[in-house]
Amino acid sequence: MRSYLDFEKPVAELEAKVEELRALGENRDAVSITEDVSRLEAKAADALKDLYSKLTPWQKTLVARHPQRPHFVDYCAGLITEFTPLSGDRKFAEDEAIVAGFGRFRGQPVCVMGQEKGHNTETRIRHNFGMARPEGYRKAVRLMEMADRFGLPVLSFVDTAGAYPGIEAEERGQAEAIARSTEMQLGLGVPNVSIIIGEGGSGGAIAIATANKVLMMEHAIYSVISPEGAASILWRDAARAQDAATNMKITAQDLLRLGIIDGIVTEPVGGAHRDPEAAVQAAGNAIEEALHDLGNMGPAEIRDHRAEKFLNIGRKL
Repeated sequence: MRSYLDFEKPVAELEAKVEELRALGENRDAVSITEDVSRLEAKAADALKDLYSKLTPWQKTLVARHPQRPHFVDYCAGLITEFTPLSGDRKFAEDEAIVAGFGRFRGQPVCVMGQEKGHNTETRIRHNFGMARPEGYRKAVRLMEMADRFGLPVLSFVDTAGAYPGIEAEERGQAEAIARSTEMQLGLGVPNVSIIIGEGGSGGAIAIATANKVLMMEHAIYSVISPEGAASILWRDAARAQDAATNMKITAQDLLRLGIIDGIVTEPVGGAHRDPEAAVQAAGNAIEEALHDLGNMGPAEIRDHRAEKFLNIGRKL
């Protein structure tokens, strides 16, 4: 059953009418309503296209958090063959908020990792809603070291509200683990490509998004803090999250213009949750192109390219 966001109500009403007419059409005694169904379908499609062509930053935030939006496991299943997950940081424990391993991306051996939010109550609790603890980032570092040793590109899929802020995470060195993961990525001698598929929140995102190429899905968001968190700090009122989202420049379009990201992956009309398979394949095509652009570079060139990319952000801003 499709889930609609509040601003999608006009489309929801039209699509509900389409379903009602289809149900009537299944009755053999009913008058033919094919033309009415086609007319309403076209009207709903036009309304959806018009709505998604002018989303506000806050509306994009809601789309990025849509419960039916494809998550890392969906991208991994659709793009990675022979995927072999590896567990544990070899220091403390396994953290299922970050799923990582090795496999083949369109025939090419790669290291792949991503934050997984979960699809239902059970998996959301198991994956801690995609909020990694220090051991998750240390696991990422362990796998990146292996990838660097064997000359394998690193792909990362970002989808987190931020790193887990619990006391136990701080006790085990959350900030240090994020810094180590960021440092590891900056020093990789192999190409790495990161794509923000939903939320890219704070250090929890940058820890696996310090890449040669940073891509974003069209309706994803990427920021140093959530709109609610920013509103609480700036105005002491989380209800002003919409104002914060507008002023923070968190959309893919704003970030591309500012030079923070390198490309935007177009989503199906109505968001990735409307056609997850098409969204996954579009992401795969963008990743393949990014890897091709980096394919002829040696280890030193790869490091220099990555360093220059992030230094340029500071120079431009």
